[in-house]
Order: sequence, then structure tokens, then C-alpha cells
Amino acid sequence: AAPPAPEVATDRKGVPISKATWEASHTPGAADLVAGLGGEPTLLLSGETGALEPFALQAECTHLGCLVGPWNPLSQRFVCPCHGSEYKRDGSVARGPAPKPLKLAKVGTDDKGQ
Repeated sequence: AAPPAPEVATDRKGVPISKATWEASHTPGAADLVAGLGGEPTLLLSGETGALEPFALQAECTHLGCLVGPWNPLSQRFVCPCHGSEYKRDGSVARGPAPKPLKLAKVGTDDKGQ
């Protein structure tokens, strides 16, 4: 059987995200909330060079399911506003009460660069 077709992430307005457009509009080290797999809130990340990282983070806190806050460049963490869990840029837990890291999703492009 053929592998399932990849899902295209969309921005907050439901517009499909193009890799080239995303990289051109985000600074190195940026993180932005998009609709990823199954429409789930997902954090796309750019690396130190500005290129899109090969992974994204599901933005649902593993403690009680709240939406984690945006990347905080001062603390270098994603912080859950509900109970204060903190996650590193790779999704690992920096501070509880979250019991597990954020879920990862593979990032790639289709033949349209999306």
C-alpha cells in the first residue's frame, strides 16, 4: 500500500504554508503557531540559519492539554500559561508539572513546496 499523502500545514487564516515564503518571512530562531497534522496546533521552527527545522512541536501541554505559549526569547522556553510547565526548543520538559515532552511531527515539503 502507498504511504498516506502528506498533510499541508496552514497559517491562522487557513492558507497553506509554503516553505520558501515561511523562511523568507521568519527570522532565524523563530517559532510560529500553525495548523498541523489533523488541524492540531503545531509550532513550526526555524533554525539558526533561518531554514525550517525538520521537525515541529505539537503545541499541547502534556500536563493537562493547554495550549503552550509562544517562544520566550528571554527564558529560551515555551511556557504553558495554565500551570507553568516549561519546554525547551526541542520539546523536552525543562520544568514540570508536565510529565512528558511535547509531541514531535516530521516537517517536509510536497511537490509544490508546501
